Amino acid sequence: MIVKKGSAHWEGPIKEGKATVSTGSKALDAQPYGFNTRFEDKPGTNPEELIAAAHASCFSMALSLQLTDAGITDVVIDTEAKVSMDKDGDGFAVKSSQLITKVSATGDAEKIKECAEGAKAGCPISKLLNCDISLDLTIA
Repeated sequence: MIVKKGSAHWEGPIKEGKATVSTGSKALDAQPYGFNTRFEDKPGTNPEELIAAAHASCFSMALSLQLTDAGITDVVIDTEAKVSMDKDGDGFAVKSSQLITKVSATGDAEKIKECAEGAKAGCPISKLLNCDISLDLTIA
């Protein structure tokens, strides 16, 4: 079993509170976040942005594996994930993650599409998310 960790520190009420988020590796170390970075587009990060980065990076790794196993070569993958948070009753819920991926590679386009769908379904972060996941794939 592989265990990775992250942590958050929060002080104060919801709208005025000050908070930081960190990763065990210190790739993020006391990065500020709060109500204003989540709902008002102020500088800093937020949980949805971190989930989007995790989903994009996990999917790209899974796709690389699938393409390698399929004999596809000269692989370059660029992925953006757009995580959407919607009003849900009295609160909010992440309802979707849209993967927008451009693949440049040497190999059969249909096989690349098949690998991309397999990576979308099989990457560990896709499995973690309980939301609709769409894939917009461009093969260069």
